[in-house]
Amino acid sequence: MALLKIEKLTKAYGGLVAVDKANFAIYDGQIKALIGPNGAGKTTIFNLITGVDKADTGSIYLKERALSGLKPHQIATLGISRTFQNVQLFGDMTVLENIMVGRHPRTRGGFVASALRLPLVGREEAAIFEDAYRIIKFIGLKERANNLARNLSHGERRLLEIARALATEPELILLDEPAAGLNDQETEELAGLIYKIRDKGITVFLVEHNMGLVMEVSDEVVVLDHGKKIAEGPPLLIQEDEQVIEAYLGREIKHA
Repeated sequence: MALLKIEKLTKAYGGLVAVDKANFAIYDGQIKALIGPNGAGKTTIFNLITGVDKADTGSIYLKERALSGLKPHQIATLGISRTFQNVQLFGDMTVLENIMVGRHPRTRGGFVASALRLPLVGREEAAIFEDAYRIIKFIGLKERANNLARNLSHGERRLLEIARALATEPELILLDEPAAGLNDQETEELAGLIYKIRDKGITVFLVEHNMGLVMEVSDEVVVLDHGKKIAEGPPLLIQEDEQVIEAYLGREIKHA
């Protein structure tokens, strides 16, 4: 059974068809990449999966549960989290606080419990702090725990956004161009982190323009052209696909 299945997914904005009858599946434990030029529909697919946008036609299933009509926070609770092309953090909050915010979908104490300071709230706050600190160590930002997010380097902000996504305890994490703006060393470290995330039992779905990173870490690659899927398969086969080479990858593939 697929962890995530997309069937005949279509989304248009006015006369522009951003996603055109897309079909593919992601299986538990995979690292799967979605590639294509700017405007191919990659981020639109992420937005449809996470409930930011609604599909015109087609279906998305998480372990055979339809996601149609669900709001983003409901989808997050079911086990899907994401990052964004442009890093979206709370700049005036610390690294630790940003990650603690990411735990919100997994809390049980509501507004009334918080206002009354019921014991459940205190226990949850302690657990949230411990979980956030564990994630900080996992992601490699332990020394930055009390720094404001706005004072981090670009690479550190990328890591923090991934950490906040991990705080929701996802089964599937969607990484939207996580290597954008990173240097070679940071990109290599990101590859190692993606493997670590997968080794924790979290499936990874990756949109990325860095073909070296894609070809290094991916089990399978899906290729889009103007919203249509033109190829899907292991990285080595994708590299040899003439249509993909001509349209997207060029003649030389550089590995990260």
